[in-house]
Amino acid sequence: MKYTAEQLRAPPEPPGRVRTGPAVSAGDCGLLLIRVTFGLLMAGHGAQKLFGLFGGEGLTYTGKGFAALGYRPGTVYAAVGGCSELLGGAGLALGLFTPLAAAALIGVMINAMVTVTAAHGLWETDGGMEYNVCIAVVALAVCAIGPGRLALDRPFRWGKGGWYEAAFALCLGGIGAAITLSLR
Repeated sequence: MKYTAEQLRAPPEPPGRVRTGPAVSAGDCGLLLIRVTFGLLMAGHGAQKLFGLFGGEGLTYTGKGFAALGYRPGTVYAAVGGCSELLGGAGLALGLFTPLAAAALIGVMINAMVTVTAAHGLWETDGGMEYNVCIAVVALAVCAIGPGRLALDRPFRWGKGGWYEAAFALCLGGIGAAITLSLR
């Protein structure tokens, strides 16, 4: 007996159970939990930089910090970093334009590692890049896996995730970081 590729990929249905539509799996809910938690925290981090929300210092003070790191004009770079975190985080939380959202967060984290944390080693307790690596890896992994069934990207090709989407996010984030670092 020959089976089609679709039949080989489909999980077996238990006897007597009729599927009426696409069920939401525990994996879908788990991915939604990761996306929403991670995305909203990153969006909040961007809002701290841009608007001084959630105990943040706001754009003027953050701009001074960026200028001290060699980013001139500091306020412009602080706005770019804050917008990348705000929009990238919101995009991941919603599962909207996931490869672009991941690229924005990856680019910001590469900049943070190069300019601040890498000199202190790996571990956060020493001021290292542990936190930045985790953010970049989670963003890249969500892009590779895809945002899941409970995402606004679901109807689009990039909403399925995959190697191309992950490579796009990593390359675009890396190119953005390289341009930013070369201009400072």
